[in-house]
Amino acid sequence: MEQLNNLNSINDFNEAKQVIVGGVNSPVRAFKSVGGTPPFIREGRGAYLVDEDGNRYIDFVQSWGPLIFGHCDKEIEESVIQTLQKGLSFGAPTTLETALAKAVISMYEGIDKIRFVSSGTEATMSAIRLARAYTGREDIIKFEGCYHGHSDSLLVQAGSGLATFGNPSSPGVPKDFSKHTLVARYNDIQSVKDCIQKSTGVGAIIIEPIAGNMGLVPAKKEFLAELRELCTKHNIVLILDEVMSGFRASSSGSYGIYGIKGDLVTFGKVIGGGMPVGAFGGSEEIMNLLSPNGAVYQAGTLSGNPVAMSAGLASLYKIKQNPKLYEKLERLALKLTEGLKKICEEFKIPLQTCVRGSMFGFFFNENEVKNFEDALKSDTKMFARFHQGMLNKGVYFACSQFETGFICDCMDEAMIDSVLERACEVLREISTYGE
Repeated sequence: MEQLNNLNSINDFNEAKQVIVGGVNSPVRAFKSVGGTPPFIREGRGAYLVDEDGNRYIDFVQSWGPLIFGHCDKEIEESVIQTLQKGLSFGAPTTLETALAKAVISMYEGIDKIRFVSSGTEATMSAIRLARAYTGREDIIKFEGCYHGHSDSLLVQAGSGLATFGNPSSPGVPKDFSKHTLVARYNDIQSVKDCIQKSTGVGAIIIEPIAGNMGLVPAKKEFLAELRELCTKHNIVLILDEVMSGFRASSSGSYGIYGIKGDLVTFGKVIGGGMPVGAFGGSEEIMNLLSPNGAVYQAGTLSGNPVAMSAGLASLYKIKQNPKLYEKLERLALKLTEGLKKICEEFKIPLQTCVRGSMFGFFFNENEVKNFEDALKSDTKMFARFHQGMLNKGVYFACSQFETGFICDCMDEAMIDSVLERACEVLREISTYGE
């Protein structure tokens, strides 16, 4: 396959490895699952990234989701600049926090109050603490393949059976931390019932209703409805992790697709407009357990940072002003995934695709992917070759088979057509020359 000139990125990566662990500040960025050297990005404009070698890429990562309006959106950028000219951070209340809280609550069903944090990990960690306090029970259930940040109690994997307590999936996580976390199979309600039966008391079930961290794998509507019923029956707090899907899948996240409410919901990505932001919200009854109203402690020096709040406000305002936004983004996502599937059929390459609003995913897999076990059967070597080939042709897809892609408002049909032409060239070369 043709190769980009990436000498500067190679040098930058080698230099970074001398002072940053692995040369990156988040593991997937190291490109270990797809090979090659990660491009070191110099700037982004609209739908494009430009690396330190001057290579230009159509960007389907969009900072892993938050840039629904692309890089350097004029209105969001102006809002951020106006705010930062007044100060970067105060560690004190601002009206911007209230304004963004009102905006999120007005657009998302079932939330009375909200608390801002600085990351998705903080949001899910805090929501679980709150749920445990509310129910008085220590066990939680998560789903294999769902990622909720890197807090200790959530870094677990399934044991020998589905209804088993999780084992730490990272060194440094004490078994005592993870012993209260049970792991169920995504889209399998019986596995959830087995976990509940095995536990002495489940306080919370946390789920990505539209999973984006095993590739894009949405929950089946009937499964999510049954999960809601189970939680209501057993007085378990249902936490919907919408850090990725909130305001990405629709203007009201998964609720706009399924119509199913969580007791607590976690947010991130889009509500920060590209700045580091997380949040969790729910009913007034549960949320009022938080300090200073209640005894559940949660705090953060940079929580509600004014610059981040202004970026989020500008982003949500633009969403509200464009009622046909998600229709357009979904149309482009379908054009891309259906085009890829058609090309793969031509070359007899198995491919499964999925779209939810502006989110899309594809697996080099013979069968539909309904859970993490299905996802693991995908051809990761094929994905790596495809990823490398597309990168060399100026298309930047997520650097793992088990991640999600994103469409931004700066993209159009001509751009998608161009991507499909390049994909056809890459897949033809792969099918012709094989390994």
